Amino acid sequence: MVEIAASPLELIGNTPLVRLNKVTQGLACQVVLKLETTNPGGSVKDRPAVAMIDAAEREGLLQPGGTIVEPTSGNTGVGLAIVAAQRGYRCVFVMTDKVAPEKVDLLRAYGAEVVVCPVAVPPDDPNSYYSTAERLVREIPGAYQPNQYANQWNPWAHEQWTGPEIWRQTEGRVTHFVAGVGTGGTITGVGRYLKAQNPDVQIVGGDPEGSVYSGGSGRPYLVEGIGEDFWPTTFDPSIVDRVVPVSDEDSFLVARRVSQEEGILIGGSGGTAVAAALEVAAELGPDGLVVVLIPDSGRGYLSKVFNDDWMAGYGFLRTCERCVQQILDSRSDDTPPLVYVHPTDTVHEAVTMMRKHGVSQLPVAVGELPLAAAEVLGSVDELRLMDRAFVDSAVLEQPVDGVMGPHLPTIGVGQSIDLLVQQLETAPAVLALSGGRPIAILTRTDVLRFLDVPRD
Repeated sequence: MVEIAASPLELIGNTPLVRLNKVTQGLACQVVLKLETTNPGGSVKDRPAVAMIDAAEREGLLQPGGTIVEPTSGNTGVGLAIVAAQRGYRCVFVMTDKVAPEKVDLLRAYGAEVVVCPVAVPPDDPNSYYSTAERLVREIPGAYQPNQYANQWNPWAHEQWTGPEIWRQTEGRVTHFVAGVGTGGTITGVGRYLKAQNPDVQIVGGDPEGSVYSGGSGRPYLVEGIGEDFWPTTFDPSIVDRVVPVSDEDSFLVARRVSQEEGILIGGSGGTAVAAALEVAAELGPDGLVVVLIPDSGRGYLSKVFNDDWMAGYGFLRTCERCVQQILDSRSDDTPPLVYVHPTDTVHEAVTMMRKHGVSQLPVAVGELPLAAAEVLGSVDELRLMDRAFVDSAVLEQPVDGVMGPHLPTIGVGQSIDLLVQQLETAPAVLALSGGRPIAILTRTDVLRFLDVPRD
């Protein structure tokens, strides 16, 4: 029999399960991956993409020749772009500036237009990717926004499609289903189906630290495509039995480990899901069968998760023998933790803080410790503030965001001291990162003190 699909849309679904073998050594239960990478668009988002557009066409919300507008981290955009190419729609996608550049290039390769917005702003900010998408819908004639965060055809696709596949493929033996939580559509839809078959099946969410699902406020994190700073209506919390918070560091290192030890190239959000699954699996006996949904391939993260320089630059990897961490370890116990000012603090408060801690520059950042790298907005230094105050003393009562300078350069704690010295040749200070988070300011004085400390 000739097997030829009429279009890529007919190839969506029926994705395989594969057992993990090496990263699960020592565990009593089986952990298997549901590889959504085999969908034509390379991700799980192909499923809700076609469901949402089918529904919009039936309901008259999307007319022939119309424009699809959607905020996306990439995968939903690809799914929608495939449908649009098949059916003659224009696509405009809105993305944050934290996504890997290859994701932007990929959407453009499908003929879509891409608008990039800052990530470190609240959802209601006019520049957020949610607000920008809503503005574009108003401005573009014939525009339709599927809105994967509220569109109930999103979880429906997984309840009708993904969940039944998992039940059939495991012959009903699945005991735990683990997935990263983004819009909540996948975990809600799959969870509804599996619990309808067996209420004892446990539904577990893997969530980036800082996301609202695991109790955070939605502060920035580096993992892409999952976690939120608001509660989408496509997410049904009553379906989820447990949410496991996972750090950026664990997400990325697990993704690299699965890729290198199992030969299965997964992305950062896949790493989050596997990390959460391993924590759950450690508690189970031989009757446990954990199914982990892998939303996409690691090919969309080659410039980040699988780039040693990028990983080292955020303090996730050590790439040298004489590293920045050694300078931090050599500091005296009375060295204060990272000192910084908020953008709304006054110049006078910034000067007072500099005097108190004996420093001559401070980062300007929003949020509280531990900071995310994206929360650092700029910097202030003693010389700049002195010059401004000398000309006009009223500057002392102004907020620092009106006088701050550019960001300090950054360096990972696992990068070389030689690189730090190079940076300090042109900058007064450098911001050290560990696990993706700023942890200390380093100056020429720190390097000199380290070089003068006797070492074994």
